[in-house]
Amino acid sequence: MLDRVSTGPRRVRTLFLSDIHLGTRGCQADKLLEFLRHYEAETIYLVGDIVDGWQLRSAWYWPQLHNDVVQKLLRQARKGVRVFYIPGNHDEFLRDYYGTHFGGIEVLEDAVHVAADGKRYLIVHGDLFDVIIRHARWLALLGSNAYDLAIFINTYFNAIRRAFGLTYWSLSKWAKLKVKNAMAFIGEYERTLAAEARRRGGLDGVVCGHIHHAVIRDDLGLRYINCGDWVESCTAVIEHFNGQFEIVRWVGPGPLTYEHDLTAVPLSSTA
Repeated sequence: MLDRVSTGPRRVRTLFLSDIHLGTRGCQADKLLEFLRHYEAETIYLVGDIVDGWQLRSAWYWPQLHNDVVQKLLRQARKGVRVFYIPGNHDEFLRDYYGTHFGGIEVLEDAVHVAADGKRYLIVHGDLFDVIIRHARWLALLGSNAYDLAIFINTYFNAIRRAFGLTYWSLSKWAKLKVKNAMAFIGEYERTLAAEARRRGGLDGVVCGHIHHAVIRDDLGLRYINCGDWVESCTAVIEHFNGQFEIVRWVGPGPLTYEHDLTAVPLSSTA
């Protein structure tokens, strides 16, 4: 179904963004800025790995577009939008500042979001439930560097594809999804997060990030929602004023919205 293009920002109740990875060459900050101009929310959750401290420690990279994203979020907070920052493993340096406000953005360990329909969702990045991060940090760092290399190759590969009029294709995402063990890891991660939400009690779901795999699942005993990322898929999660959640993938001049995951048929397009 094709929606009419709105002349102004589209109002939504809540935006959930994760894994932006500002400070890396793979971050698609230009698309994120377009997205943030398209949507106007009452509340924004930054669900971890917004800034990539791991990469910045090894090599400084901070172009103006990345600064523009930070300034855009700070302006939102100054305008009265409630902005919550829940650090992940790549921006773990902020975990020393729980309860602190930076320019109106509040840093939290985790949060419980009450949706418009009264349902309650645990908001957490998710790395603390990743067995590799918890027990083999060196392996996680190695994997992160390999991922960065794949993104670097991707950038030039897709520049060639664009020159021939072809659409974006992700080498790293294709490799991850083709590896059986990776798919098993994703499934186990999703089940672990759902189990944590059930353990805490009184919750109807969990919203997280970390594994760069945008999805909404209702088959785990409660609702599991992953925001995806702004390195490859350029995805976020939105909550409408009726409590409905959708995955949004930014594709250029407009979004595609998905009810469950990126393999599903898009619900709408304003591109």
